Amino acid sequence: MSSHVKENAMAEGMFKKSFEEESKYIEKVGKVTYKIKQGFVPGMKVPGYFYVNDEIKDLLFQELNQYVKSGGSGGFLPAMKQIANVATLPGIVGASMGMPDLHSGYGFCIGNVAAFDMDDPSAVVSPGGVGFDINCGVRLLRTNLTEKDVLPIKEELTQSLFDHIPVGVGSEGVIPTSSKDLDAALELGIDWSLREGYAWAEDKEHCEEYGRMLNADPTKVSSRAKKRGLPQLGTLGAGNHYLEVQVVDDIYDKWAASKMGIEKKGQICVLIHSGSRGLGHQVATDALQLMEKASASDHIPLIDRQLACARIHSQEGQDYLASMAAAANYAWVNRQSMTFLTRQAFAKAFNSTPDDLDMHVIYDVSHNIAKVEEHMVDGKMKNLLVHRKGATRAFPPHHPLIPVDYQFTGQPVLIGGTMGTCSYVLTGTEKGMYETFGSTCHGAGRALSRNKSRHNLSYQDVLDNLKSKGISIRVASPKLVMEEAPESYKDVTQVVDTCHTAGI
Repeated sequence: MSSHVKENAMAEGMFKKSFEEESKYIEKVGKVTYKIKQGFVPGMKVPGYFYVNDEIKDLLFQELNQYVKSGGSGGFLPAMKQIANVATLPGIVGASMGMPDLHSGYGFCIGNVAAFDMDDPSAVVSPGGVGFDINCGVRLLRTNLTEKDVLPIKEELTQSLFDHIPVGVGSEGVIPTSSKDLDAALELGIDWSLREGYAWAEDKEHCEEYGRMLNADPTKVSSRAKKRGLPQLGTLGAGNHYLEVQVVDDIYDKWAASKMGIEKKGQICVLIHSGSRGLGHQVATDALQLMEKASASDHIPLIDRQLACARIHSQEGQDYLASMAAAANYAWVNRQSMTFLTRQAFAKAFNSTPDDLDMHVIYDVSHNIAKVEEHMVDGKMKNLLVHRKGATRAFPPHHPLIPVDYQFTGQPVLIGGTMGTCSYVLTGTEKGMYETFGSTCHGAGRALSRNKSRHNLSYQDVLDNLKSKGISIRVASPKLVMEEAPESYKDVTQVVDTCHTAGI
């Protein structure tokens, strides 16, 4: 790390503030909107904003209080500090923002949205603003089945899905792929799935970016990343990834829901939450190592080493964007492969065909990605590189980048809940477009670390609780049940209510 980078990073450590002094920089500016004023950390180029209602705000302020009490030791940074740290990066415009499900992450907090001016030669791209699971995202399928159809064979269907779709840390896929296939999938995204017969033509229409980032370059993905990704196509993975058979519980806007094929309460849908598996993780790891060097050689001042970055138009910046796009394409192929396997499992269980069961993709959203988009900044239309980490794109009605079917409703936004809690389908808004670069939350957001969850909760208690709600579950590992229990997360309804109140 170069000397001026160290000085910047040390500046905060030399002037410790009390919780009261820190809190003076946080100002409530709306019903659920808080502003982080410049000066909260040294070198902020823009303010920070975050969205929380009264039910979830205490978690964030407690996190800051603990950090102050510990004297900032132990390497842990609260989400508020991370939002402010991102505001110090060169080329950032507007503000650094935290969605209501925000919590501490690597460099950027989870739930962080930040946009960088493509026309500013100093502007940067940072892998920490995308995350390790590149294009982790969710896909919603509808069916014409009802809860009554599924209940008699609930256990058999659960087991069939578990048998069809490999889960767990090192799980390997059943979709046959060679090295040549993998390169094609990295370049073509969902077009590869179409070519190989794993997708319906209309699946592509209902994916963000139409399931393919055109700037993907498989040659920029390391052989180690490819080796990790080759056996994993069509696998769910571990952590908070899931495939969930869901039932429509409530419809708030019948017209918008019907445009998506959600017609009635009791209708069965399937939500798939997964990403780019070991391949995406390796792409991020490789890029971070290169970017640490690039940050130093380009004299980019970093307040936190985890914000390692490179100028967007540098070789390192362009190589990362090309490899990130390839990993994003892999994630779309992965979710598409699982869609294919889900359709097979349902068809087998109901002695029907996926077509007759109306198993169409409603939409597929990414929530760990950086993309070039046009947005208004200070009254001017600008080309921006928008980083969304644990945040979902939420474009409004009539936006050219959303499918024809949703031109009048706005882009469907899929917010996955946790085991035993509900999920939500929202639509993008005009206000969100100019306030948060067309972004909103992505899920419930952790309230307890994975470590704390394992220590605080017992495997059997979590299973009994799910069983009492009539929920069947299959897991790769018992410890994951504790880590992903509803108690480990914020209340997803409060998160969604906050977005709704904020108009984003």
